[in-house]
Amino acid sequence: MTVKKLSPEELLGMNKFVVDEEEPHIVLDKAICAKCKEKPCLFVCPAVLYTKKDGEVNFDYAGCLECGTCRVVCKDKGIVKWTYPRGTMGVSFRYG
Repeated sequence: MTVKKLSPEELLGMNKFVVDEEEPHIVLDKAICAKCKEKPCLFVCPAVLYTKKDGEVNFDYAGCLECGTCRVVCKDKGIVKWTYPRGTMGVSFRYG
């Protein structure tokens, strides 16, 4: 029997995400983010959920691994709220 090693993308694809539309667990102050020159969040998020469009930093909640890396590297405090999602919301890790 041959066991196939899965890529990180395939492994992440097994996870289940329940997005809390009423109470987001990460909130950005886009005015602060606009002044940030380095924008490290665009590079460090392992799920690549931070994007820049028309000069504005955006965050996609679906797919968040809740690792906190973005909060750690945000030196200008553009992330004004970072908490774990409410119960039954967020990521459910699945193993294949």
